Amino acid sequence: MAFGPGEQDVRKVQLTGGATYTLSLPKPWVVANELSPRDGVRVDWRPSGALRLTPIDMLDKQIKRVIINANSLPEDSLHDHLMGAYISGVDKIRIHFNDGDGKKHRKEIRRFLRNTRGFETMSEDDKHTEIVCLINASEMPLSASINRMYLQLSSLIRDIMSVLEGDDIDLLDDSEERESEVDALLYLIERQVCIALDSHLVATSLKLGRNQAVEHSNLARCLERMMDHALQISQMIQEFDGGIKLKIDESPIAQIPIWQESIKQLMINIRTRDSHGIEKARHELKRAQNELKSHEEGLMEGRRTARTLIFEIRLSESIRRLCAYSRDFGEILLNIKLYDEIIVDRQND
Repeated sequence: MAFGPGEQDVRKVQLTGGATYTLSLPKPWVVANELSPRDGVRVDWRPSGALRLTPIDMLDKQIKRVIINANSLPEDSLHDHLMGAYISGVDKIRIHFNDGDGKKHRKEIRRFLRNTRGFETMSEDDKHTEIVCLINASEMPLSASINRMYLQLSSLIRDIMSVLEGDDIDLLDDSEERESEVDALLYLIERQVCIALDSHLVATSLKLGRNQAVEHSNLARCLERMMDHALQISQMIQEFDGGIKLKIDESPIAQIPIWQESIKQLMINIRTRDSHGIEKARHELKRAQNELKSHEEGLMEGRRTARTLIFEIRLSESIRRLCAYSRDFGEILLNIKLYDEIIVDRQND
């Protein structure tokens, strides 16, 4: 009977030599993986009780590639399709286009290369470009990328506070570059998670279960959204350069140090996973959110010019969003902690 990917088969355990139990392997699986007698097969005993069999050199034999015909795509969508391929975990992308359209399409390809990590151009001519990933997804810890995202975010907020306290506004000149770096790290993490979901060997190399990998992607998404609001704050301050004076010890600025300390503690708890520390940080963030909400309601009752009112409401909302996404960050940490503490018992009939 045919036996292929996605199908199931039942095989009986055999007792050999009075001491060894054996189980025959399906021939189609052996052929598909190009195995020969005496080749090694890795056996993993999963927490669920299942055994997982994997040819030792499986990853070395796999190259994921995709071919994109740029002229058949909707207008100006090549970059989006390249990003989709990147996040999906492909190793090689070959882009075809008509003679004469190369200049337009290569501009999108260069934009893709700036926004991602690991891909380089291997070959190109008048009708095609081939780009290849040079980074091994299993060799880059997700926690290191998340920490890099946090460092970029916290440094921008720190510079924002310095400017508000009187430092040179030039500190914020590279805000967009820092935000782009965080975006690129998010894309990299999403790519690694996608590969880990396809390959348990990658997940094992990253020292994360697949559930944990998905939750780390959620952590990265929270940081990316926080960075969006940090960039918005930076741009507002640059736009109103000295036109509006704010007191550091009053709302909404007074809530930024609360956020800084809370997100710092939550980052520490990626490693320590202390329930008390996580809940304390989330409580402080909730208190800051409530104070910002009251502040925004009070702004509507005061006498301010429309320009000042819009600035303060937008600023307060962005800081409140920073707190909200940080609370989500803490909730994800609790999800990871509790998943790791699950005990699986076998039920008796």
